[in-house]
Amino acid sequence: MRRSQLVPLLWVIALLVVGPGIRRASAEVDQVVIPPALSLDDALALFRRHGFDLIIADAQIDSASGDVTAAGAIANPTASGGYYHSFYSADAGFETPNGWSVGIADSNAIEETLSGKRHLRTRVAEAALAAARMQRVDAQRTLELQVKQLYFQAVEAGAALEFAREVAVAADSTFQLNQVRYKSGAISEVDLSKTEAAKLEADQTVDAASSALRQSKVALAFLLGQRHGFSDFAVDAQQLKFSVPAGLQGATSATLIDRAWNARSDIRAAAAQGQRAAAGLALARRLRFPDIGVGAQYQQQGTGKQAITPPTLELSLTATLPLFYQQQGEIRKGEADVRMQEAQLAKVRAQVVADVETAFGSYQSTRRLVERMEGRLLDRARRTRDLVELQYKKGAASLLEYLDAQRTYIATNLEYFQDLTGYWNAVFQLEAAVASDLTR
Repeated sequence: MRRSQLVPLLWVIALLVVGPGIRRASAEVDQVVIPPALSLDDALALFRRHGFDLIIADAQIDSASGDVTAAGAIANPTASGGYYHSFYSADAGFETPNGWSVGIADSNAIEETLSGKRHLRTRVAEAALAAARMQRVDAQRTLELQVKQLYFQAVEAGAALEFAREVAVAADSTFQLNQVRYKSGAISEVDLSKTEAAKLEADQTVDAASSALRQSKVALAFLLGQRHGFSDFAVDAQQLKFSVPAGLQGATSATLIDRAWNARSDIRAAAAQGQRAAAGLALARRLRFPDIGVGAQYQQQGTGKQAITPPTLELSLTATLPLFYQQQGEIRKGEADVRMQEAQLAKVRAQVVADVETAFGSYQSTRRLVERMEGRLLDRARRTRDLVELQYKKGAASLLEYLDAQRTYIATNLEYFQDLTGYWNAVFQLEAAVASDLTR
């Protein structure tokens, strides 16, 4: 066979042998299309399909799965072959025939199976895979909290923008009224300047609120996985309304902590890491057993009575004698890893308690703030502003009294929006702390 024909044939053989194990290394991820009206459920669904960090976590799981396959694989046997010729002096009296030999060895595969080393390596890799899967679930838990927080940040920014526009319209109306009054001599230029300044400040607030709304939407779109430019969308303003989630009716910190211990994936991930460390320590101890290779070789040089080496079959065992080193370093590292993972599990469980207690305390305090706002404070601020505005238009109240009542009304409403957002953030933090949906 000519060389030009041999090269393509070798390529075909290589593809047949290696090709089935080749997977596409990367692929373009589908472009995220955010709908014009985005609900919180839509945002969470988009994040679960397209979120960058979840895609990375899925790749890490695939990598850990590959480690399991590699750890459980049986070592390929090694084959050897040789061709040789012995040289004798001219007076040897006979011709020297060529010799050849072939051999095969198991690459310690039999010993690794019988001694349990391969099984222990597989256990280590499987525990690491379980930990990677739990870490992916935990990443989704913490990142979904960010999605909810950014969504409600956008909702708050939208509500603040609508309120700022309402205030700007009222400020413009007051300024127009005072222009008429000033021309008629009813007020001084000082009062006119103050109302104009209030109008301009209201316009400034509208622009600032509009910018804050866009920034929060851009941040949310990035977290949802949008890659090629920003497409504007609307959020559901009704989401900001106050309500007590069904899952928090009558809940206590003790019941929530028990629920978190049963549901938190970071606890299960830490437990899986503990299993990995224990299996790794067992493997390190098992590796003190020497590697033993089994081999077979056949050779001959010449044939018949003149054969220098008659047909010869050789069975062999090869081993590494553990005379100077018996895995002391690996065993010590394994023991330290076990202790570290035990401490890590205890730390995670303590962190769960701290997360629940902190989130539940925040939920209780922010709930009281919103209830106080809706119970009396909002109504009093609005009522005061309306009465003073009516008195001012009739000339019974000063401009300073009106502007002070307006500032109090504005500050109270903005604080209300912040309290609502803080309340829902506390609810979402509590959901993340117990790894459960509390709003349904």
